[in-house]
Amino acid sequence: MGQSQILLKPDKVFDGESMHSNWVVLTEGEQIVFSGPAEKLVMPEGTEVLSLAGKTLLPGIIEGHSHLLLHPYNETSWNDQVLKESSEERAIRGAIHAEKSLQAGVTSMRDLGSEGAGYADVALKKSIEMGIIPGPRLLVAGPAIVATGAYGPKGFHDKVEVPLGAEEASGLDGVIQAVRRQLGKGADFIKVYADYRWTAGAPSQPTFLMAELQNMVDAAKSAGRYVVAHASTPEGMRRATMAGVETIEHGDGGTPEVFQLMKSRNVALCPTLAAGHAIEQYRGWDPKSEPDTDRIRNKKASFKMALESGVTIVFGGDVGVYPHGENYREMELMVDYGMKTIDVLSSATKVNADVFHLSRLGQVKNGFLADLIAVDGDPTNDIKAMRKVNFVMKNGLVYKND
Repeated sequence: MGQSQILLKPDKVFDGESMHSNWVVLTEGEQIVFSGPAEKLVMPEGTEVLSLAGKTLLPGIIEGHSHLLLHPYNETSWNDQVLKESSEERAIRGAIHAEKSLQAGVTSMRDLGSEGAGYADVALKKSIEMGIIPGPRLLVAGPAIVATGAYGPKGFHDKVEVPLGAEEASGLDGVIQAVRRQLGKGADFIKVYADYRWTAGAPSQPTFLMAELQNMVDAAKSAGRYVVAHASTPEGMRRATMAGVETIEHGDGGTPEVFQLMKSRNVALCPTLAAGHAIEQYRGWDPKSEPDTDRIRNKKASFKMALESGVTIVFGGDVGVYPHGENYREMELMVDYGMKTIDVLSSATKVNADVFHLSRLGQVKNGFLADLIAVDGDPTNDIKAMRKVNFVMKNGLVYKND
């Protein structure tokens, strides 16, 4: 018996780059076998037809910066999640977060660190792949790597030893060992903190030396993997870029010179606009009635610089800081801060697939995997359409069809 065939008939199709009218998409098993004008399709006998009238069909969303093992900080502070919630509890939460993400149209996701929950992200990935729980396909970083002394939880006296939110490493040999240890335990890529606060409340400063960052990149590349860097200071971003990381996460303090350097070395920016926007609200800011805070003004300015530089921008909001399933927040802010709507949609699909080495994903294209979602109306006219995803297909299986 052949694989099941499903014909999807939306009003419009966004293929990852462009919008098309009067297109249909035919899936067979886990892949797309036809995408194009309806009149060019010879429909196979026995095909199931799903009408998506009034809707736009898109590639599944690829979330670039998430933390499935975190939940919003206005529910429980980051310190208390690391110190008071067991890895078992956090893994259970993570399974719920994974399903919420899939239902919101996120069919693939980079998880940027377990934040004190060890390799629970690796277990979540395996559980999804085995069909034990529903969720996006995951790329996971494991615990992430920080310079000795440069991460939290902090604020305790020197006799207190607390569990950390990441793995400490230092020295040219020590950082190589940390990379290899994490890859051996199932990390798909390595996340490093190129800068951070050395003491609680202090401004971020560079952490690893250039040579240490370079050794981590070399060790990962030798294993066929790559490194991404948390970096928010110009010097941290510069060092990470020169060392050969593939993406810079946050980039709040980016300058035109740093963004130009990133562009010249093919390093992408994941701006995580929604995280700062959420944290400012947790601190009492009302974006509807109050002027922008310093943090928001600075973020808007750095994002504008990034856009003007032409650096590749990947979609990723640091979801987990705010509720899982509300990934659309980042898209709306990207538009609000000056990015073209169609470019935001490309960032969340084709661009992310290309940058994250996800072959056969991110486009509605013959031979690609059938990761497809649908929303009412045309999201290129109003990005808020992405708030309500009412059709979700992953690997040719329908998980949602409202």
